Amino acid sequence: MSAPIAIKADKRDALGGRANARLRKTGLVPAVVYGHHQDVQPLQINKKELSTHIKHGVHVFNLDIAGKVESALIKDVQYDAFGQEVLHVDFARVDLNERVTITVSIQLKGDPKGEKDGGVLQQLLNELEIECVVTEIPDVITVDVSDLGKDEQLHVSDVKVTGTIKVLTDAEQVVCKVEEILEEVVEGEAEAEPEVIGGTKDEAAPAAEAK
Repeated sequence: MSAPIAIKADKRDALGGRANARLRKTGLVPAVVYGHHQDVQPLQINKKELSTHIKHGVHVFNLDIAGKVESALIKDVQYDAFGQEVLHVDFARVDLNERVTITVSIQLKGDPKGEKDGGVLQQLLNELEIECVVTEIPDVITVDVSDLGKDEQLHVSDVKVTGTIKVLTDAEQVVCKVEEILEEVVEGEAEAEPEVIGGTKDEAAPAAEAK
C-alpha cells in the first residue's frame, strides 16, 4: 500500500444540487467527511487532483482542512452516467491503526499458459471485499494467472493476500478462467437468399406489380 495521500480540502458552505453543479464547473468536486463521533463536514476538493488519485487506486487521504489534517478513507464515489466524471465523494474519518472493510480492484498479471492451446482469458470478478488495518489497504490486489491452463478457473480462495488482510468475498466465486470461445452461427444468418426464377430479384418485382 502507498502512504496516505495529502490533499487540500476547503470547507463548503453552499449546499444542494444547484450549488454542487456550479461548484463542478469551477473544477472542484463536492465531498463530505464524517465519523469518529464528529459532525459531518461538507468539503470541496480540486476535481482533477482527486480524480487522478482515485483512478490510481488510492483509498486513504490526509485531508488538510483549514490547516487541520484528518486521515480519511473513501467510502463512496458517485460518478456521472458514463462512469467517467467524479461527481461526489464520501470520506470516513479513520485511525490509521483500526481495521476497516473496503472493496479493492483485482488486477490480473501474466499470460496464461492456456492461451497457447487456444484458450482466452476472461475476468469474471473485478474487485474483492477485504478487511484489514488501514495502513495495509492495497491500491490493487494483483493475481498471477501465468499457470492457468485451458479450461481452468481461478477462484477467490486461490487469491494470495498478505499481512492483516482478510478476504470477505465468497471463496467459491470465480475470479477468471481460460476457455476456448466458439463462434455461434445465428439462425438464418448463413442462409442464402431465395433464387428468383426468370431473372434477378429486382427485375421480378415490377413484373409482379403489373399483374
